[in-house]
Amino acid sequence: MISQLVRTWVTGWAVSRRTPRPVELPWGLYLDIGRPAQLGRHVLPEAEELAVRAAAGSVTVPNTWITLPMEPREVAPWLPRGWVADQEESGHLMATDLLATHPATPEGYTASARIEDRVLYVELCDAVGAPAARGQLALLGEAVVIDRVVTEQAHRRRGLGSFVMRTLADRAVAEGATLGVLGATDEGRALYETLGWKRYSALADCIYRP
Repeated sequence: MISQLVRTWVTGWAVSRRTPRPVELPWGLYLDIGRPAQLGRHVLPEAEELAVRAAAGSVTVPNTWITLPMEPREVAPWLPRGWVADQEESGHLMATDLLATHPATPEGYTASARIEDRVLYVELCDAVGAPAARGQLALLGEAVVIDRVVTEQAHRRRGLGSFVMRTLADRAVAEGATLGVLGATDEGRALYETLGWKRYSALADCIYRP
């Protein structure tokens, strides 16, 4: 199940971030990202030493990443010289069965939602129209991948993140989706677990920094 969740996550991540579609390789999937800090990312659906070594051995360009469902400290011994298992960048693979909960818009805020090219965007603005919280998801049919859920510093601890997550889920259910998947930070994990999301695995991020 974890390998399928990983594949769903990376497919939705590419849709949400508007990168090229993942390319199949012998050890997993490859994303061409093209940012200075992350030129590309190999995503391995399973935590296997030979796959990690094969993916790492194919890399010659710094700031190429490998992501796989494993604790960073456990994958570190498999990495060749020049690679780092970055604890701060690593996260958590989470999923849930989607349910509609019909959340009420927090008082003093205005909510909006739109869909563009299979990406659903939800935004909350304050009384003067300034952005307060937002999130988005990639629509993949029966599954969705939630991404970029952010609450601005001045508006935190008011339940806005929960409202965005619940609204995304409601809209996903309305579009026919039944499964939600995401990659969470430590901070995000704490919020998502209060909303019924389950952690299935760590997501170790390894970076080539020769």
